[in-house]
Amino acid sequence: MLACGLVAKKAAALGLKPKPWVKTVFAPGSRATELLLKRAGLLESMQQLHFATCGFGCMSCIGNSGPILPEMHDICGDIELASVLSGNRNFEGRISPDVSQNYLMQPAAVIAYALAGTVDFDMEADALGKDDEGHDVYLRDLWPKADEVEDLMAYVDADLYTQGSAGLYDGDAAWQALSVEKSDLFAWDDESTYVRRAPYFDGMGRDPEPPAAIENARVLALLGDFITTDHISPAGAFAADTPAGRYLVERGVQPSDFNTYGSRRGNHEVMMRGTFANVKLANKLAEGRKGGWTRDFTTDEVSWLFDAAMNYEAASSPVIVIAGKMYGSGSSRDWAAKGPMLLGVRAALAESFERIHRSNLIGMGILPLQFAEGENAETLGLDGTELFTINRQGRNATVTAVKPDGSACEFQAIVRIDTPTEDDYYAHGGILQYVLRSLI
Repeated sequence: MLACGLVAKKAAALGLKPKPWVKTVFAPGSRATELLLKRAGLLESMQQLHFATCGFGCMSCIGNSGPILPEMHDICGDIELASVLSGNRNFEGRISPDVSQNYLMQPAAVIAYALAGTVDFDMEADALGKDDEGHDVYLRDLWPKADEVEDLMAYVDADLYTQGSAGLYDGDAAWQALSVEKSDLFAWDDESTYVRRAPYFDGMGRDPEPPAAIENARVLALLGDFITTDHISPAGAFAADTPAGRYLVERGVQPSDFNTYGSRRGNHEVMMRGTFANVKLANKLAEGRKGGWTRDFTTDEVSWLFDAAMNYEAASSPVIVIAGKMYGSGSSRDWAAKGPMLLGVRAALAESFERIHRSNLIGMGILPLQFAEGENAETLGLDGTELFTINRQGRNATVTAVKPDGSACEFQAIVRIDTPTEDDYYAHGGILQYVLRSLI
């Protein structure tokens, strides 16, 4: 951050500014960071380049940086928009629903790209802009030397963090005004749109019952390679016309108060409506429509995936997901398994799985199945219109897919329950049920 501030100071002194179409966000992880820049005499330069502190903590990387400029929103369907950030998440649609490409880099480079105004830029050969005298300014003119940064490290001491964290746990007036009653049980509020009692234990008996057979299951989503946990369960902002948005509007929440999926993870009603709702998701059953759409075989129409899942549930029809390589890649996320389970997904059939997501699926009672080597949906001629019956035999499963014309495709899949403990979790319906029964 000291290097970032030095780049900003030199750029501001030369009269450079970010391009007018660039949205700038500065949300340091702690007050100590802002205090360090202030002590080093760099904070004012950051502000001159429109990088003024808007808050502290996770913002840009969790979709909390707010909407992009209106004129950029209007053209995002025609031009591929990109973000450059020093956060730690860069999934499609995560920073903003309007932004597909997101590049992670050090803070000083974020300043440089804001000045350039495009990621289609050669930092070694292209000028970032012109100074007040009309001379070209290059990144090499702004980049600090190692000793410049080292000199400012003297401002990093114990007092920086003591002062930066002062009053951290006091909270504001609204926080301090909250009433708390002591109780052995959590006091669920039926009117809350943030925290609700999830149905994981509804109908649960003392002893586990064998997992129900998966017969005549419909395909809820037919996906390609490298589907991330952010595609499955996005964490960013969402619009009023989405299932999650409709749910909140019906309960009197204004779109300006929606917040993000990540902030509402304590409400399963919001999160299950956000499952497979990433605006960049390509579901091959959605007939080219990007986002949380699928073909609903109960109506034979393309509809919101959540609505289709509820129709399948009403029809007592189990559903499965089919995907390609490295299903569930990216950062681990529990809701990428919880959401599908709540939508009725009983199995995920993929060419390969990301390790932790595979384990999370088992933990929520979803059977992970892997295509045999060299096989996938395309080689087997599967298009998602079939009815699937899965017969497990230990580490293998026979999968029968019946097409609309009555013809059938039968193939072997590998059951990716890799350890005895995972088998115990699956037999109990998931890790939550296993733990509760163990405690009892």
